[in-house]
Amino acid sequence: MAKKRTIRTIPQERTHAREQDPRERSRNFSEVTCVFSVEDALRESERCLFCPDPACVEGCPVGIDIPGFIRKIGEKDFRGAYDVITDANLLASVCGRVCPQETQCEGPCPVGENLEPVAIGRLERFVGDRAIKERWTSVPHIEPNGFRVGIVGSGPAGMACAADMAKAGCEVTVFEAFHVPGGVLRYGIPDFRLPNEVIDAEIDNLRKLGVRFECNTLVGRLFTIEQMIGEMGFDAVFIGTGAGYPRFMGIPGDSLNNVLSANELLTRCNMMCARDPGHDTPLPLGRRVAVVGAGNTAMDATRVCKRLGSEKVYCIYRRTKAESPARFEEVHHAEEEGIEFHWLTTPIEILGDGKGNVRGMRCIRMELGEPDESGRRGPVPIPGSEFEFEADTVVIAIGTHANPIIGQTSRLKLNRRGYIEVDGNLATSLAGVFAGGDIVTGAATVIEAMGAGRKAARSMKTWLGIRDTDTVYLPERAGSDDKLFGIDFAEKSFARVHLTSPERASGGDTTLTIRP
Repeated sequence: MAKKRTIRTIPQERTHAREQDPRERSRNFSEVTCVFSVEDALRESERCLFCPDPACVEGCPVGIDIPGFIRKIGEKDFRGAYDVITDANLLASVCGRVCPQETQCEGPCPVGENLEPVAIGRLERFVGDRAIKERWTSVPHIEPNGFRVGIVGSGPAGMACAADMAKAGCEVTVFEAFHVPGGVLRYGIPDFRLPNEVIDAEIDNLRKLGVRFECNTLVGRLFTIEQMIGEMGFDAVFIGTGAGYPRFMGIPGDSLNNVLSANELLTRCNMMCARDPGHDTPLPLGRRVAVVGAGNTAMDATRVCKRLGSEKVYCIYRRTKAESPARFEEVHHAEEEGIEFHWLTTPIEILGDGKGNVRGMRCIRMELGEPDESGRRGPVPIPGSEFEFEADTVVIAIGTHANPIIGQTSRLKLNRRGYIEVDGNLATSLAGVFAGGDIVTGAATVIEAMGAGRKAARSMKTWLGIRDTDTVYLPERAGSDDKLFGIDFAEKSFARVHLTSPERASGGDTTLTIRP
């Protein structure tokens, strides 16, 4: 019998992944952080205490059995670890790279009360990358049920919902506006954090479940949501279009040439080959680039500009480093790569050169005032502290709005900010239409969007009456007489019933499919 682990008996030092040298990586788009070796993964798995009531699972928006997959790693059953993860999450390699584990699964880890927490994200990536290398798949037996489900958007919310509905037996079609699927994973995250090969591998796993992708299809322009649930014959629709509509500062000069959003910068770099010489989509940047904002998108933008050849790249943020919404790891990597940070600074005007181009910014120094309702200390301008800042390109990375196309072309109820209004089950104001992810909540994390996609899938199965132990066997339905062959009429699943007549008792039986 295995001896119970305690804080004193586990390895005291967290296993850290190897990284590219900052001087080298700032000139290429290869991945910064290397995957764990087998030895690294085994050692780190020894640090898990296998808590009886694991807080890490509660912290995971999709509810991965984290102690379960770590136990499998410790047993060297890497395929078993993959099966445990994919029971809740098909995107192990993606989430292991880009999820903020420090505030989700790793944040409440009891090991972190005395030592550094278990490197759950690194272990998840190790399993996911090994699965890609070994070409593992997790495809259960799927019995078609005849329902057709449409998914709008192929980002993390859409992919999570598509996976669960495909596993339930639905015919799933995902509509994507761009020419390749992946959503924000593809257009918004550079290769040095999330390589396209990883996204391709994870999407292939969805195809193996029977999910079909229709790219170059802008829902709301080619057809509407109402048409999907009407003449196009979809029994249910999920909207997971994200919130990728750029937001600008609204200050003088923000319409000058060489002022662009971080979304445009990253999309042109990630999806339009702007970083590769010889293509027809160049992305000329100046010698001095100022990126306004300090979230993960801002960090990606600064580091992309550095790799595209800008001599000086600055990050301008109105609060301090401690209030930066970016992951600590991303800020640290940016600092290592030579990005210059100007904290407690905000632009009040973008300056032109008289020919329509950017020549600099007028900024003002800030100080932190009293905490607001969220507990964050608000930035307050310091009178008389204005100064000019030299830059020939300005990238705005201060957040996004909901894309207005769906709202403009359907009768969906929206909130005052333009996001889709949903109830507690993620159902919209249109019957049979559900929504989740950034288009509902505003910008959030990849794993939170996936959690919304899975929650919506559970609600869609309830709506369609598909057998699901979480949605059919409700206490209030116990004892219902509305049944056929013991199957509740609320279920629109199937059951095989074997019938044998006296005349054919010696000649076999007949199998029928009964559907209430």
